[in-house]
Amino acid sequence: MLRGLNMDRQLLISSLIDYAGRNHSSTEIVATDSSGLVHRTNWAEIRSRSMRLSSALLQQGIRPGDRVATIAWNDHRHLELYYSITGIGSVLHTINPRLREQQIAWILNHAEDQIVFIDPDFLPLAEAVATEALSVRQWVVLAEELPATSLENAVAYEDLIAGSNPLQEWPLLDEWSAATLCYTSGTTGNPKGVMQSHRSIVLQTWATCTGDGHDVNSSQSILLAVPMFHVNGWAIPFAAAMAGSKLVLPGPDLSPEALVQHINTENVTFSAGVPTIWLSVVQHLQDTDTDVPSLKRLAVGGSAAPRSLMDTLEDDYGVFVSHVWGMTEMTQGSAGRFTHRVQGLGREEQRRRQAMAGRELYGVELRLIDGDGQEVARDGATPGELLARGPWVAANYFNLEDDSTHLPAEDGPWLRTGDVATMDNEGYISIVDRAKDVIKSGGEWISSIELENAAVGAPGVVEAAAVGLPHDQWGERPLLLVVLESGRTLDRDEVLDAIRPHVASWWLPNDVVAVPEIPHTGTGKIDKKLLRDQFADFEWSQ
Repeated sequence: MLRGLNMDRQLLISSLIDYAGRNHSSTEIVATDSSGLVHRTNWAEIRSRSMRLSSALLQQGIRPGDRVATIAWNDHRHLELYYSITGIGSVLHTINPRLREQQIAWILNHAEDQIVFIDPDFLPLAEAVATEALSVRQWVVLAEELPATSLENAVAYEDLIAGSNPLQEWPLLDEWSAATLCYTSGTTGNPKGVMQSHRSIVLQTWATCTGDGHDVNSSQSILLAVPMFHVNGWAIPFAAAMAGSKLVLPGPDLSPEALVQHINTENVTFSAGVPTIWLSVVQHLQDTDTDVPSLKRLAVGGSAAPRSLMDTLEDDYGVFVSHVWGMTEMTQGSAGRFTHRVQGLGREEQRRRQAMAGRELYGVELRLIDGDGQEVARDGATPGELLARGPWVAANYFNLEDDSTHLPAEDGPWLRTGDVATMDNEGYISIVDRAKDVIKSGGEWISSIELENAAVGAPGVVEAAAVGLPHDQWGERPLLLVVLESGRTLDRDEVLDAIRPHVASWWLPNDVVAVPEIPHTGTGKIDKKLLRDQFADFEWSQ
């Protein structure tokens, strides 16, 4: 082999914060902490404080490969932790506080976390699991002063930083060394740990910064509405440093009033989050006759945004909605930018593709297989189980021997995503359903996702969930559960009439039931397993 004559430089997370601190030193980071205080800092100060905290971690005996956990909101201290923990070769383990206490205790022990950084809001949670977290030897509360707490070996974040001198430079690490650890929500068993390397984080961060990714660049002001404890904030905290973007971190308050204020005060141009957030924001804008003139683009993931939401945001507020698809095992796997050909098509054809889950993004290869493991056509119509592989796709799970989610193949292993999808010859993906949630009626598949999206367009419907329940004749039939606006009563025929133009007639739900709320998993997705259990004894009215 004739080798290229390039320099051998490692792809490290520390290079991202070094770049931002060096070239975008005065670019603002605006963060709101859990007490409501707004902190204005910049990339140079984030870098400096991160290096000071790295020194403190070394003084506490943290070594390369040690796991250090965070249970925190999106604020400046959490951002510092992203870089201080990974910068010295230890592993940033972001924990989702929305998981059950038993799950969090299990995760702390499985990861063998040495130190846990905890937001004051989550002190009761930490106190509840502390006696079970056998590996944890210190709790650090993200505050100026240590609040009253029963936690042993607790210290305030600012006191920990004050007692150390900053590193002079980051250590040189192997780019394949572990950098981050995120656990899946574990709705069907114990959560599974996804461990990313420095190399994989930098590569996916580059993809996020491309025009076909999130187009994160130095001209943007980004509001991070995705929790930093969820899949590393969709890589945006890393991408903002790589690009030198302004970053707005909203803390715990994700109310529409707070988000709109952040957008207008900080001239936010781009944001990312789940659809429910933007549904509430649009309702607030309409109720208050407010505009968001600086906002140009939203990335939406986690679940599909209703067509009505995309239409309203673009037509009334000039905000383009970009669907992206991904999962804990890979962060981003698709992109929502139109191809040049689609850019020249009419509005309806563009919106049809905009409602899809984006296009296959370079770096993540996707394929569809049928029930026999044979690849299916990319014709935009034939559904199959979606598989993925690539340099930032998890090859296996942390400390898990029995891994049935990876499919061996002649050309290497593929990740079984658990999604049923179609793809066309331009790489546009339509998620039909989760494999476990697709409704099988009379031997044919019904997409619960398409039913839900259509139902949200019905008058007065705020949220919808479709689940398949046993049926004597058809095997399964769809039951639609809807949350209504305050003061409205259910008009079953009105809801079905709103769905009818968008789906085949035999897809129509057999019944519609109004519920006060729809349960969600710790990552914000509809908990259909719980709904199927709750309505297991439901009797069809027809």
